[in-house]
Amino acid sequence: MIEIYAAILGASIGIAGMSVSGFTKRTSESREAVIRLTAAVESIAGKLEELHQDMKADRKEIYTRLNQHGERITVLENKQR
Repeated sequence: MIEIYAAILGASIGIAGMSVSGFTKRTSESREAVIRLTAAVESIAGKLEELHQDMKADRKEIYTRLNQHGERITVLENKQR
């Protein structure tokens, strides 16, 4: 009878150990996934910032050229009058 209790106790300890091991593995995998996602989000944020700076520079150049062309058109219109 003691052997049966010992076997049940041994199996219970084994199952508990495997359960803790599985939980630890899942926690580790979750932590690694969070780290990878954080790195990816930071990379995307950096690329978006670069894109934003490029768009600002392009917008400034476009408005400068539009202003120059507007001034030229004004000069041409005044010459035609």
